[in-house]
Amino acid sequence: MIKRLLIANRGEIAVRIIRACREMGIETTAVYSTADEDSLHVRLAGKAVCIGPPPSSLSYLVRNNLIMAAVNTGCEAIHPGVGFLSENAEFAQAVIEKGLIFIGPDPKVIELLGDKVQARDTAKQFGLPITPGTEEAVSDPDIAMQAVRKIGFPVIIKAAAGGGGKGMRVVTREEDLAENLSIASREAESNFADGRVFIERYLQNPRHVELQIIADGNGNVAVLGERDCTVQKNHQKLIEESPSPAVSAEMREQMSKGAVTMFRELKYRGAGTIEFLVEDDAFYFMEVNARVQVEHPVSEFITGTDIIRQQILACTEGRMEIEPDAVRIDGWAVECRINALSPGTVTRLDIPGGPGVRFDSFLYTGCRVPSHYDSMVAKLIVHAPSRDRALARMNRALDELVIEGIKTNRNLQKWIINEKVFRSGNFGTSYYEKIAKEAENAL
Repeated sequence: MIKRLLIANRGEIAVRIIRACREMGIETTAVYSTADEDSLHVRLAGKAVCIGPPPSSLSYLVRNNLIMAAVNTGCEAIHPGVGFLSENAEFAQAVIEKGLIFIGPDPKVIELLGDKVQARDTAKQFGLPITPGTEEAVSDPDIAMQAVRKIGFPVIIKAAAGGGGKGMRVVTREEDLAENLSIASREAESNFADGRVFIERYLQNPRHVELQIIADGNGNVAVLGERDCTVQKNHQKLIEESPSPAVSAEMREQMSKGAVTMFRELKYRGAGTIEFLVEDDAFYFMEVNARVQVEHPVSEFITGTDIIRQQILACTEGRMEIEPDAVRIDGWAVECRINALSPGTVTRLDIPGGPGVRFDSFLYTGCRVPSHYDSMVAKLIVHAPSRDRALARMNRALDELVIEGIKTNRNLQKWIINEKVFRSGNFGTSYYEKIAKEAENAL
């Protein structure tokens, strides 16, 4: 077992990793920008190192500063958390070259899966269905038009090296293709330093479903059920639940079989998710996130698994405490992301409790929420025997949650949880667009 680990991240995920490490007897080093000097993860870690001013480009994204902080505090490994450098193959390689363990897959695997064009091809090789699209990145409008005429409108242009809605454009008419191809490429270059884009058929209202995977790099791959991440605003997830109302037992088995084969053949190590779009009775590979996901607590609740613990064991010792064939799904879990709509100081925080309620956050009364980073400040997760009871529990927990001093989206989440279409479980990724005006009026 390693003795000390550096967490190259901030906020609630840093707090989550520290808690797992404490239970494992692993000491931790936190890093922080000057905007985060009073953050909870800094208070909880055994050691803390300031790595720069507030902008991420001058702090959390400076690879050498992170690695030197690990070396100087006697760390044996670096956990990248989510976002920032968590899927950066060059950072992973630099960590390894310094004699440290990277808590994640091999850099070559990260590089392969991070390129969406290559990832599509890899998934296809392992028998996973993919949406019709270009086999390579495209930049020439004439070549793109030839491809689109075969694929059929509508289509979506995507960044080969990115995600989160950046470098993504939906096109419904031939006359709009060239302009959107250029815009998407510029956005991709700006956000990911890689202007390559590719084209897929656009599924207009699918479900967004992902499988949670843990693998030890030695051929053992466990699937911890699926999560439904369909409720999204501007391609950013709002609510996640597991199991998915849209996935049958047969579809789950088909998804899992292909995913296990792919991750085993890649000698994947650590936590990861494989994402699909589901339309009617068909599913299509979308991408792999080669890291732990924000919504991992949903899968932890329904399987009774500490995913961070298993991730660390897999990456540091080549083992996990899960028998892949013994994973069982118990009940229903729902997560609401609590986002700050403004920076400020938290003047009051009442955290919900009771059976089956979990609150992952870096907030405390008196803490400052800076304006420099992702808006998510907390995750409220509930678990119950059924979907109806889980939603009733989430209703109660949201009522108990009080955050004063900053504006949050708590009321929006409360409204969605009670909205009739969401309650029905029958909706797609265009759900929020359809209810947005009604939601705003209701609030």
